[in-house]
Amino acid sequence: MPGITRRGIIAAGAGTLALPGLARAQAAQQLAIATGTTGGVYYPLGGALANYLSRDIPGMSATVEVTGGSVANLQLLGANRVGMVITQVDAAVDAVRGNDRFRGRPVPVRAIAVLYTNRMQVVTVASTGIRSMADLKGKRISTGAPGSATEVMAFRLIEGAGLDRDKDFRARERLSPAESTNAIKDGKLDAYFFVSGVPTSAITDLGATPGVQLVMIDHDEFVPRITEKYGPVYFPEVIPAGTYPGQTTPNRQMSVANVVAVREDMPAPLVTRINEVMWGHREDWARVHSAARDFKLEGQKSAAAGIPWHPAAEAFWKGQGATL
Repeated sequence: MPGITRRGIIAAGAGTLALPGLARAQAAQQLAIATGTTGGVYYPLGGALANYLSRDIPGMSATVEVTGGSVANLQLLGANRVGMVITQVDAAVDAVRGNDRFRGRPVPVRAIAVLYTNRMQVVTVASTGIRSMADLKGKRISTGAPGSATEVMAFRLIEGAGLDRDKDFRARERLSPAESTNAIKDGKLDAYFFVSGVPTSAITDLGATPGVQLVMIDHDEFVPRITEKYGPVYFPEVIPAGTYPGQTTPNRQMSVANVVAVREDMPAPLVTRINEVMWGHREDWARVHSAARDFKLEGQKSAAAGIPWHPAAEAFWKGQGATL
């Protein structure tokens, strides 16, 4: 993302802020927050967070980066090209351990807050005849944008359902949710995977399209098989009927938590101040997107975070009364 370099974005982990004493910062300091695609939830939440930080921390200028999602975010964090990310826990665990896309390149990522649950959504329309994961065989699907945690989770679900991602589909695209919705509308795609908070704009758009009957594929039955191999980062949940236009039945699906994360070397006073700002604006954040309603004290658990806490964040949440 050359735009980051051109604007001189400084990863906060580099220690460039005038600390201690943020109020005495000599010049504006910039912090890039890596989010996701514009059709998801990370982007609007990240944009609001950037505004809060820029307004409430003297000398801070926070900006948002549009990315493919969690994997790309963590790769940028590992390269010290952004200072903060929103990410799914499964991708963060891979990054810390140097697994999968991070093989040989572990990322020193640390959690500072647990946000909300991300839901795996397998999306299609009634005209395709798809009603189950097995029905996807031989169809044209999208498994998410390159560099997204959607892609990682989609591959694991496909595997858990007994399908081969390279052999069992007529075509497998790597589209964003907005692109996937448009492709279904145009008759060029049969189904797509997308992991996000709910509701998300791209699926709402598809469900509200005249002449289209939205169908959400159940897949919670495969969670035990997936967690047996990849660890207890996933859990079954239900998206209630009516969450999306035309969604007439509950969707039983697989979920994963989201965290806000930074590098382990971000200065402790800055981590504390960021958490103070986030927590202080939690009601404002929930008005930006309903997913932020789940940003709660009881959600600040080490098991939910999945990766180690930044020490300053751990101290902050304990000070708020969380039992990590």
